[in-house]
Amino acid sequence: MPHANQPIVSITELTSENLKFILTDTDLSVANSLRRTMIAEVPTLAVDWVQIDQNTSVLFDEFIAHRLGLIPLYSEDSVEKMTYSRDCQCDEFCTNCSVKFSLHVTNDEDSTRAVTTADMVSDNPDVLPVTTRRRQQGDDSSDYVDTDEILIVKLRKGQELRLTAYAKKGFGKEHAKWNPTAGVAFEYDPDNAFRHTIFPLPSEWPKSEFTELEEDQHEAAFDPSSKPNKFFLNIEGTGVLKPETVVLTCISVLKKKLSDLQTHLSQEMHSEEMS
Repeated sequence: MPHANQPIVSITELTSENLKFILTDTDLSVANSLRRTMIAEVPTLAVDWVQIDQNTSVLFDEFIAHRLGLIPLYSEDSVEKMTYSRDCQCDEFCTNCSVKFSLHVTNDEDSTRAVTTADMVSDNPDVLPVTTRRRQQGDDSSDYVDTDEILIVKLRKGQELRLTAYAKKGFGKEHAKWNPTAGVAFEYDPDNAFRHTIFPLPSEWPKSEFTELEEDQHEAAFDPSSKPNKFFLNIEGTGVLKPETVVLTCISVLKKKLSDLQTHLSQEMHSEEMS
């Protein structure tokens, strides 16, 4: 039996919000499995339960609850320690499976009052809206400033919003609000050598940042016998997890799924032999 390929990873860019790396000596299915798992199966925290006690704003309750669910919550230091609410032994909510947020704003001024993520109060200092945490940490590497808090609703004079929300652990396959990435993309044919895309005028098509062509070349020579084995991946995070954490967690999830598959297959084979 031939030996499996030994993939090689070369990191080309790493920031607090973005990770680019080159994956070589592997198959297209492996690269796509990484992409799909990073989007759909890396756990994060997001608001999943909201009780609105008072809402006299122009937005109805469900609209506000939906907005709260889509607020990215920093999960780097907490998500691994928490359990899924469906696996927790508590009756409703506890610190092992949820994080409580409270919000109470009343506008007594004549001017319009913006209710933002800065008004959300968390009972866990490690779990905050991404924009709030970066502002408090004084993260100079980010473009976020005070005015970049996420808007929830605007209140006119005399209007009030009071609510309680709980964030829970989940993953993107359940709902997109748990997706830790803003985008995951990979490229394996930057110079169109496989002709997976037909350009009417190759000279008018913008070159890839990974091109190996000369300045006066616009398309690589067609190679019908080759297959993809070099992949340029780009992971852009939402801030809930570091991009390198997204990749490492993704690999752990894939390893566990393959291990479970191997275990169940061995059990089935053993059962067949016994019968």
